[in-house]
Amino acid sequence: MLAALLAGFIDAIVGGGGLITVPALMIALPAGTPLPTLLGTNKAVACTGTTLAAGKFLWSGALSWREMLGPVLASAVGAAGGVWLTYQVHADFLRPVMLGLLVGMLAFTLLQPDLGRLHAPRFGLGHQRGLAALIAMALGCYDGFFGPGTGSLLIFLFVAVLGFDFLRASALAKSVNWASNLAAMGLFLWQGSWIPSVALSMAAANGVGGYLGARVALSKGSSWIRAVFIGVVGALILRLAWQVLRA
Repeated sequence: MLAALLAGFIDAIVGGGGLITVPALMIALPAGTPLPTLLGTNKAVACTGTTLAAGKFLWSGALSWREMLGPVLASAVGAAGGVWLTYQVHADFLRPVMLGLLVGMLAFTLLQPDLGRLHAPRFGLGHQRGLAALIAMALGCYDGFFGPGTGSLLIFLFVAVLGFDFLRASALAKSVNWASNLAAMGLFLWQGSWIPSVALSMAAANGVGGYLGARVALSKGSSWIRAVFIGVVGALILRLAWQVLRA
């Protein structure tokens, strides 16, 4: 529950909550627990935090619900495809790919100090919504299939591709991540791939963390979110590098 509380707080700001909850579940659950069961339990936990965080961002007016609708629907469709893949193949091959992406993201962010500080959309509204939906569908599929770092990747792409500032990128990313979590959770639960007693207690703590994280993000602004983003991406890189080297 403590891991879920911290994960909800961090995830609401810059993503990366799975970096905390997935290892915690690996430690706590019996050895030999099937991967879909672990991932399904994690999705039930994450869904609570993303629901409350997305609701807080939406209520604040950081981004209009009209800007969120298309990406949210696209993310849910992508997540459904990702969950299907979970039952077909193993996700280990994604770790080296994800590690390379995160290193590139961190370098790009550090080399451009003004990235994400100002909200300066690069496209007209129609193109912006289309690109946001494509990004959401691709990352929704990844989230349903594997998951770690989804929120951070979404924020980076919304900042680097669409020209959003970190605050608005966080708001849109959390709404997209909520949809992928909800769709994935529903499918995992439908298959019976979760442990209710673990998921429900962690979900309550994750929801509290998600709400508090969104409040802090809204009060601190884009510069502070950028700093947290760099820290979390760095932690994700170290975690995935350890897993790749150990394998």
